[in-house]
Amino acid sequence: MSFKDIFCQDRAIDILQRAFASDRWAHAYIFAGAEGIGKFKTAREWARLLLCKKPVIENGVADGCGSCQSCRLLEADSNPDFAHIYKELREFTEEGKGKAAPIDLPIDVIREFLIAKVPTRPTISQRKVFVVSEAERLNNSSQNSLLKVLEEPPEYCCIVLLCTRLEKLLPTTKSRCQTIRFGPIDESKIIGKLKEKGLEEEPARYFARLAQGSLGEACQWAELELAGANLYKAKKKLIDSLVSYELAETLDLAQELLAESKKIATEWTDLDKTTSKADINRRAMKIIVRIIISALHDAMNLNVTRAKEPVNFDQKEQIEKLAVRFDAEPAAEKISDCYRVLRWIESNVNEKLIFEQLLLSLADSDTIQV
Repeated sequence: MSFKDIFCQDRAIDILQRAFASDRWAHAYIFAGAEGIGKFKTAREWARLLLCKKPVIENGVADGCGSCQSCRLLEADSNPDFAHIYKELREFTEEGKGKAAPIDLPIDVIREFLIAKVPTRPTISQRKVFVVSEAERLNNSSQNSLLKVLEEPPEYCCIVLLCTRLEKLLPTTKSRCQTIRFGPIDESKIIGKLKEKGLEEEPARYFARLAQGSLGEACQWAELELAGANLYKAKKKLIDSLVSYELAETLDLAQELLAESKKIATEWTDLDKTTSKADINRRAMKIIVRIIISALHDAMNLNVTRAKEPVNFDQKEQIEKLAVRFDAEPAAEKISDCYRVLRWIESNVNEKLIFEQLLLSLADSDTIQV
């Protein structure tokens, strides 16, 4: 892996390359952008470059050499001067043994795996790099505990916060870091990657559009599909149901959606052993909601402009029926309800209740309010 293997993030990589060339790199960065667009891969390659004992430059791009002790250990996930910090580390903290992975990134993880280790000098390299995943999950206490380290880190230290929702970070946190923004990946590149994995053209194009520029998410869904989760078939059935869905069918359909999300989560758990089951359950539920959002978006766009390519290009007849059912303004309101449901999922609201309330919101009834 090298910087040249990272898709469509030339601007972000150029900022880092120029900083390295001038030896004026920031001691704290925020890599901001959607999930699955290359923030962690870029952070890891940045760490490889900073820690490498003999960097190489090819066609104007500096990279880790891949052969020195530091690069070899990083490749083996055992470089003592590189630390990846994520909320699942809670079970390895003094107070978190035996506890389930939390929703937020707890202060204990930050204190024990970052703040306590920053003062220790590098072991084999000239520098140390800390990468914090899901920095948007840092609560105020965790962020406040980081302020001094972010403001006055040792000269050998670089801290990278990976963040999908920049508004979740405190102004005091953002002011102490250099923010580098990452953009969405081109749809054609995502389709090409999914086809390389073994997907047919139609599901590859659908997952690429549903992912909205996130190569990582699209690849996760492709792996689920290839593992037998039948996600593409499930989405077609779901959109068929939405077209003719009536209020009286709420409980039955909610149960079907819950069962489908459980099936997806089961396959996902087999594929991903590092993420907590609670997080995987939440992600599986979000996929169902995002499929519904995509159908409503297509219906809304159909009532406004027919120029935009629909996500659900493979179910045009159903989308046209949905557009008749929901005009542009009602569709926009339903989409807003769906995003509220996504926030409920993050807040650990009862799973069955979430789908029931979502479907009640989507039903044609002026008396039901979510």
